[in-house]
Amino acid sequence: MKKVLVLGAGMVAGPMADHLLNSGYKVTSTGIYLHRAQALVKGHKNGSARIWHVEDEEGLREMINEHDLVVSLLPYVYHTMVARHCISLKTNMVTTSYVGEEMESLDEEARKAGVIILNEIGLDPGIDHMSALRVINHVHKAGGKIDKFFSLCGALPSPESADNPYRYKFSWSPKGVIMASDNEARYLKNGTEVKVKSIDLFKEIFQLDFPGVGVLDIYPNRDSIQYIDLYGIPEVSTMFRGTFRLPGWCEALDLMKGLKLLSNDKILMEGLSYADMLARLIGEADSGNIMQKAADFQNIDVRSNAMKALEWLGVFADSDMDRKEDSPFEVISDLMIEKMSLQKSDHDMVVLQHNFHASYPDGSSEIIKARMLDYGSPEAFTSISRTVALPAALASILILEGQIQLSGVHRPLVPEIYNPVLNKLEEVGIKVEEIYGLKEDGDLF
Repeated sequence: MKKVLVLGAGMVAGPMADHLLNSGYKVTSTGIYLHRAQALVKGHKNGSARIWHVEDEEGLREMINEHDLVVSLLPYVYHTMVARHCISLKTNMVTTSYVGEEMESLDEEARKAGVIILNEIGLDPGIDHMSALRVINHVHKAGGKIDKFFSLCGALPSPESADNPYRYKFSWSPKGVIMASDNEARYLKNGTEVKVKSIDLFKEIFQLDFPGVGVLDIYPNRDSIQYIDLYGIPEVSTMFRGTFRLPGWCEALDLMKGLKLLSNDKILMEGLSYADMLARLIGEADSGNIMQKAADFQNIDVRSNAMKALEWLGVFADSDMDRKEDSPFEVISDLMIEKMSLQKSDHDMVVLQHNFHASYPDGSSEIIKARMLDYGSPEAFTSISRTVALPAALASILILEGQIQLSGVHRPLVPEIYNPVLNKLEEVGIKVEEIYGLKEDGDLF
């Protein structure tokens, strides 16, 4: 029986361990807390758990040497360290994280060792890549070109669970979600490069009516232009990757950025209330009538939805923060985690849509949509955990069974990976529906 080592016992590790165990593999789950690692294998006869810290590289090598494949669900900064040991010990590895330059640099070593280091095999990145490439490959095989491409994805609370002014709840790394709100963005629009500064990220929004969900806001997701080469579509004139949010989030986050509430700069906070901190950030001498002062600072109506969202969060409160030196980001993210975490009674959902404008040598054209809507269950796993973990679990099985035989550092951008993984995902109820032959309808184009 083949053995898989799962590093990390975080929010998406459950479906990974569950699927591998139920598919007949031995699984060793690791974490810094034994009870969390044990919870993942649920006493299964083929499951085991152990405490492991990332500083223990000797212990890591011992574990890798005892297993046939490693899945790293650690924070991305540790993946390269794990990958070096996997290459040295000729053990295949899977991650759900973006490929960085340091990981990319290991490609030749991995090829020489005959090892695959498969990354970005989760949701976003992951299912988004694979579903996009399947359509792109179909169009190219028919002699067509991709003229315009929009790739949109979001992990959200289902509408009935979006019961706060932000209309958002955290179903994965809360601080990671908030940190992503500080990114810059870059995309291609009708042949022209568009750059978006961090401060303007939530000003660059547009909307799409998603069937079964309703109107969603969209804002640009980091660097879209790099995917022109990665996806092999040099002919494209518009290349846009965006993030879905229910209306409310973008407006509120834009205000928070404008009020400097997401700053990582540390300030002395001893004896300050939340209102005092905000007053200091916007240059006010005191926190009296702070709501009106904040509204005036941003030149918005004090009764706006964004102001109501900040009031609900507690940003204008007179209560002592009980902090010494800290950053506004840490204060705000802790407030959001306290008030906006997904509860056991809540449902979450993953919404994904690609829109392609394709043209062909005979002068014809079409719009193609690839769409996925997946809901999580409070009784089982969240949608975000399933859609991140199961692609990685299925790819791991395909590697273990010799159905993926590539070596080197990879993303799931080749048919040998994305076709079998997408097919297997459909078997576990995660399907991206493709709709061809649509005409111009004004949706994004």
